[in-house]
Amino acid sequence: MSTLYLLILILYSISVLGYFIDFMQNNQKVNRLAFWLLSIVWGLQLALFIWRYVTLERPPIMTAFEGMFVYAWILVTVSLFLNQRVKMNAFVLLLNAIGFIMLSVSLSAPGDNVSSELASVLITEFLIVHVGLLMLSYGAFTVSFAFSVMYVIQHKLLKKKRWGAWMGKLGNLSTLERNSYYAALIGLPLLFTGLVLGIVWASVAVGAIPWLDVKVLGSVVVLLVYGAFLVQYRVAGMRGYNLALLNTAAFLLLLINYFLSGSFSDFHLW
Repeated sequence: MSTLYLLILILYSISVLGYFIDFMQNNQKVNRLAFWLLSIVWGLQLALFIWRYVTLERPPIMTAFEGMFVYAWILVTVSLFLNQRVKMNAFVLLLNAIGFIMLSVSLSAPGDNVSSELASVLITEFLIVHVGLLMLSYGAFTVSFAFSVMYVIQHKLLKKKRWGAWMGKLGNLSTLERNSYYAALIGLPLLFTGLVLGIVWASVAVGAIPWLDVKVLGSVVVLLVYGAFLVQYRVAGMRGYNLALLNTAAFLLLLINYFLSGSFSDFHLW
């Protein structure tokens, strides 16, 4: 059952990622994919609810774990119902983000009827998924950074009118800028979901959330800076050299947080 719990969490996180991309890009194909993934999540949650009802011989809504799990399932149900009826991408994204957080909390806080063995497995797998999502986000941000660096170099070459073979190798500015944005667009929700799972894991495994930990604070700052980058590109319509510099600065903050903050963290080993 722990594998099924983990599968639900992974599918839900991918669905939230899809809704986030649709919110930023108005991409109907991604919206449909997110919708069908969310439908699978809904079915798996319902199956787990029925399984607990049969095995426990009572309505599975008595413990904190069961209450939050059902609450998350209700949010998924509402989201599926309103997905095609309410043309408000921000609302659907926010609703599913809340549902994902509630599902994460429910799966990491087993109730009295969940065995200690299952609880231990869930805590370990949460840590693995937490680290895995953060590593994926770092990879996406590295790709975004590489495109921004190429943009800065190409911009300087054009400004100084240094035509040559390098121009064709680097690519045009609009493509570099767009690719940098898309990579960061993928990285931000991965970082967000990874941080959510890390907070949930800490609250269960350690018994407290280290809000003042240098690594935690640094990760939140990185999340906000990359969020500002995406907002500047998509909402404010900012383009050009300064935006590339902002993305580069965001990546440097990421590196500082990854390599240096661990030295001052009492909670993280790296």
